[in-house]
Amino acid sequence: MQTVNTATKEKNLNSPSFYNNRELSWLGFNERVLQEASDEQNALLERYKFLAIFSSNLDEFFMVRVAGLLDQVKAGFNRPENKAGLTPKEQLCLISEITHHLVGKQDEVYLHELTPLLAKENVTINSMTEISPAACTYLETFFDEQIFPVLTPMAIDAYRPFPMLLNKSLNLAVMLEENEKGKAPGSLAGKLTIVQVPAVINRLIELPAEKKEARVFVLLEQVISVFMPKLFKGYGVKSVTPFRITRNADLTIHEDEAEDLLQEIEEELKKRKWGAAVRLEVQHDCYDEQVVEYLKEELEIHSKDVYAIQAPLDLTFLFSFSKSIQATHEHLAAPSFIPQPPQDLEGEGNIFSQVLKKDVLLHHPYESFEPIVDFISQAADDPDVLAIKQTLYRVSGDSPIIKSLERAAENGKQVTVLVELKARFDEENNVQWAKELEKSGCHVIYGMTHLKTHSKITLVVRRRKGKIERFVHLGTGNYNDATARVYTDMGLLTADERIGIDATHFFNSLSGHMEKPDYHHLSVAPFGIRDRFLQLIDEEIAAHELFGNGRIIAKMNSLTDKKIMMKLYEASQAGVEIDLIVRGVCCLRPGIEGVSENIQVRSIVGAFLEHTRIYYFHHNGENKVFLSSADLMTRNMENRVEIMFPILKTHLKKRVYDSLALALQDNRKAREQDSSGQYHYVKRSDEEKEINSQLILCELAQQTKLFNDIPDASAFEFKQKLARIGSSSVAKLRKVYGLIQLY
Repeated sequence: MQTVNTATKEKNLNSPSFYNNRELSWLGFNERVLQEASDEQNALLERYKFLAIFSSNLDEFFMVRVAGLLDQVKAGFNRPENKAGLTPKEQLCLISEITHHLVGKQDEVYLHELTPLLAKENVTINSMTEISPAACTYLETFFDEQIFPVLTPMAIDAYRPFPMLLNKSLNLAVMLEENEKGKAPGSLAGKLTIVQVPAVINRLIELPAEKKEARVFVLLEQVISVFMPKLFKGYGVKSVTPFRITRNADLTIHEDEAEDLLQEIEEELKKRKWGAAVRLEVQHDCYDEQVVEYLKEELEIHSKDVYAIQAPLDLTFLFSFSKSIQATHEHLAAPSFIPQPPQDLEGEGNIFSQVLKKDVLLHHPYESFEPIVDFISQAADDPDVLAIKQTLYRVSGDSPIIKSLERAAENGKQVTVLVELKARFDEENNVQWAKELEKSGCHVIYGMTHLKTHSKITLVVRRRKGKIERFVHLGTGNYNDATARVYTDMGLLTADERIGIDATHFFNSLSGHMEKPDYHHLSVAPFGIRDRFLQLIDEEIAAHELFGNGRIIAKMNSLTDKKIMMKLYEASQAGVEIDLIVRGVCCLRPGIEGVSENIQVRSIVGAFLEHTRIYYFHHNGENKVFLSSADLMTRNMENRVEIMFPILKTHLKKRVYDSLALALQDNRKAREQDSSGQYHYVKRSDEEKEINSQLILCELAQQTKLFNDIPDASAFEFKQKLARIGSSSVAKLRKVYGLIQLY
């Protein structure tokens, strides 16, 4: 293993050639999402969903990241960013080039891969030229009765300026021409009218079945376009150009001046719909070049930010479309997985009594999130519970946790909830939850000035037989029962006394005025997690120099913090073996000689969204394992309130390590990054068994339930045999059920 002269380390490690640009790395992640839409092993409707995810992701990327770069250019800021060394203008040019390429791929997948496959199943989305006369008559009646009354044509002239169009709304730009009964004015603006495609009507209109078991749909905008002349009596319709605008949707919150943060955010939310335009999408096969030039001028959009789409605009409608088709073509959907009861919880008894006996690790979505919902619900009704304290970042639309917190307050318990009002694109929901919780009697904290509280922690304080007991839940994911079914996350339920004291200090620091607490086990950002992480890497380097077995495994969503990346490079130079499992953005480049040849980077994109943050340090057999709400990003290290916490029990450490080992063996959904920053599917020889880590974890969860359901009396010998195999459930099940040998 190669080392370098320590005197040149810092200078070398600053080279832009050692880092990936954050925005370009994100586009690489979205390309991996698009690859899933092309993966023939995925169910057909699942492939449609990945197209919708790709489209939705790209919307948010433009609304936030591209909008931010455009703001920098407008402000005259042209300094290179501190990792890959690209200026804002250079980044925007590369983003445009790559995104145009990806959008072309998206068109190819939709039109030439998925559409023919769906047609074989007698499901089609037809153009108006492909339908029968009877279907056309049906649509004309539908237009007259259901669509026409909702439409509002907005003419553009000296008295009626270009309308302020909603962010992400679908619109039709109609060019009129003079006919015998009426004359359109001479200027382009005078001939142009905007018609917004109403979002209150389903995007896809299903036609009455003309063939048995056939389902035929037509896009709403195409129906409106064909019958558009009905809106302009006395004028001819020369052209109809479908287009869509994406706007800057990042909020500007003046926290220092705000007397009421909730009111300030409500005011800013109203402005989000009308931010500066950052992208214009037009329908490729029917746009009018004169109209597009006019739109570019009105919206102040550069040519590189105009995208001519061959597939339908805004493919997010494929979410609801897939659900509709699944109702009649269930065989086209992915097999459903039901989250299983956690292996560390036995039966449906009182959670508090079980947690007093042992720490409980939960691995979602393989194990159910329901015990966390029950934990809050039981606390709300338990007469011995005195207080509940919780942080909320994103919750579901009809959250059972919110209901339990409200009930707890109504039952007279002290309930304190930090609701993060600045959670991007959940601000409006969280404002409503904050108001609702306050009405029920909860003490609500809106967050902290200039920081987002992203930590996931709950503290329940109970007095039993005159003694105070603290129960803590810490997690890597949100208190959201809906996303817990599709995001991979881990959580810990514990009654450990020191963690309970740490939790008390943490909440007191949020709600009151106090110096930064001294914690027994928790590391808390801002800054505390980075400091601890750098210390752990230094300790691993020192252990490697003594014992030669240094090993770090880190799993996260994104890696962008330069101080941590430089320290990982130092560890690699010292010979420490490092495996990084990074789903999304990764600014670190592996495999660079003399810098990162001991680092491997992989990304797993599959049916579930990989969301766990796990950090493992071998430390000569001590096996230090941490879970965290934080990715290793500068924003998480400096601008957010985050928690990193240790797994203290040896058998639980082993369970967490097993999940990492399995992810590192994945050769089905994993891609590896090369030294140039590009990703490639992990190569697998013909002799190797296929390993899909998510699928195996689903099977393990189901097999664990099977094992736990075996009656004690009838399977005593069987369970004894299992007990002798080893402490890890993965090892047990691997040997009993003949699962793949992982490591």
